[in-house]
Amino acid sequence: MSNGILKPWHQRIASVALVGLLPSLAMADNLRIGIIGLDSSHSEQFTLRLNDPANPNHIPGARVVAAFAGGSPDLPESATRVAGFTAILRDKYGVKIMASIPEVCTAVDAVMILSVDGRPHLDQAKDVIASGKPFFLDKPVAASLKDAVEIFKLAEGAKVPFFSSSATRWWPGVVEVATSDKLPARSTLVYGPAPELPFHPDLFFYGIHSVEALFTVMGSGCQSVERTSVPDTSVVTGIWERGRLGTVHALHTLPMGSTDYKLIRFGQEAITEQKNQGDYTPLLREIVKFFQTKQAPVTAKQTLEIYAFMEAAQESKKQSGKLILLRDVLSKAGAPEAWLPVVTPPAPKEVKSEKAKKLDK
Repeated sequence: MSNGILKPWHQRIASVALVGLLPSLAMADNLRIGIIGLDSSHSEQFTLRLNDPANPNHIPGARVVAAFAGGSPDLPESATRVAGFTAILRDKYGVKIMASIPEVCTAVDAVMILSVDGRPHLDQAKDVIASGKPFFLDKPVAASLKDAVEIFKLAEGAKVPFFSSSATRWWPGVVEVATSDKLPARSTLVYGPAPELPFHPDLFFYGIHSVEALFTVMGSGCQSVERTSVPDTSVVTGIWERGRLGTVHALHTLPMGSTDYKLIRFGQEAITEQKNQGDYTPLLREIVKFFQTKQAPVTAKQTLEIYAFMEAAQESKKQSGKLILLRDVLSKAGAPEAWLPVVTPPAPKEVKSEKAKKLDK
């Protein structure tokens, strides 16, 4: 080995190993991605990051090659955008537009369902699950918690890997806040835009970004939700295990003109504020990594707890601010026991830190 010459048997072993690796290496470098739903800006933004090597946010390892336009005629937010995004993907990025979801699935290695309308997601997911291809399901997972649970159950039963997440989970500023302290946050406040989309619970469309950021910091374990609402704004407070609080200040009409999201984490010994925003790039890196490994970065239970939080918020609004248990809304939606939150007893009195003791003096 020291003279740089391999013996013949070493050469044979190395050749066999290299041949064994080639298919997986090729797959990792040349994943063919299909898109379902060309009525969202995500279809363009994701494609330019994958298909344009000159883009400063280019992500190697995959390329969008086929798409099904879809669209919801009764939803202006969908119907008015299908033609434009279809033309961009076809003419600018060379994506082949196909007539059906099964056709797309046949032509690709993995799928991204990006339809802006959550109502068709269940039927779209059924077609993809039938193909056996791994898929990413964009927000909102569905237009109801019941449909969201059904999608996860179908995928698990067919052993088809998929995940769903908002981009905010991987924004550097959110990750920095979430990892600023090894101990769980005592409470977290998040605010951000939450314009509503017809036919959906009112946090599912844009409120999901704030809620996902909240759960990124607080983690799983939310027990209940209660909500106070006026036409422009909603304040949704969740109680986590050990008496921790997570609050979403949802701006439905953006009265201040702000489109920013912001987190404030109240830790055991420090307060940490989010310093910057983000874009789709970190999420898309996670999607490509997931397609390569088939290992979802977020579990079904984690994701459904987030949607249960938003569904419970909707129910609390209907019942004039009544406290709603997440376990109840998930059970009603058909979630199996393994995906239900574990109800924990009230937190014991915590031992104060040395710093807290000094402040008391």
